[in-house]
Amino acid sequence: MSEPTPTASASSDELSELELVTRVAGGDAGAYRVLSDAHLGPIYNYARRILNHENEAEDVAQETFLRLWTEAQRWKPTARLSTYLHRIAHNLCMDRLRRARPHSSDAVEALADSSGPLRLVERKQLAESVERALMTLPARQRAAVTMVHYQGLSNPEVADVLDIGVEAVESLLARGRRALREMLALRRATAGVSE
Repeated sequence: MSEPTPTASASSDELSELELVTRVAGGDAGAYRVLSDAHLGPIYNYARRILNHENEAEDVAQETFLRLWTEAQRWKPTARLSTYLHRIAHNLCMDRLRRARPHSSDAVEALADSSGPLRLVERKQLAESVERALMTLPARQRAAVTMVHYQGLSNPEVADVLDIGVEAVESLLARGRRALREMLALRRATAGVSE
């Protein structure tokens, strides 16, 4: 089979996701690149937050987009493509977590400019505390919190990804948020005692 020729005119402005996925199913590398450019970052970020390991997240993102290339015809336009891709990535992450191995925490990404160096340090410490606390949540709570707060998915989209009801998503979010608040409050209290 020969390498598919990219379409010069394929852009997300000109084509709907359905048209792009249909073209990908037909072997259109240009349409695949448009979809990859649009969705790769969020999928990688989701996997990194769930797995807490950059190399593992890269592997999950690559596998997710390999599946898009090889199984594009399986996507049904009843859900947004981002929901479909998150579901693939989520399942790959859960498979890796089942074969669990502890990894040290990767450094938190650099934060945007703030009002000054002290504020930047405070924000970085808070982000690191949230990342550590997030990693202690059970996998499904961590997945729900990550998809809603970091990926911007709606509760119904998260329900579709996790294959549960919206009420179950709301329950996971409530328990996850409560646990995060408690862990962060405990860390603040402990830091105040140690100063």
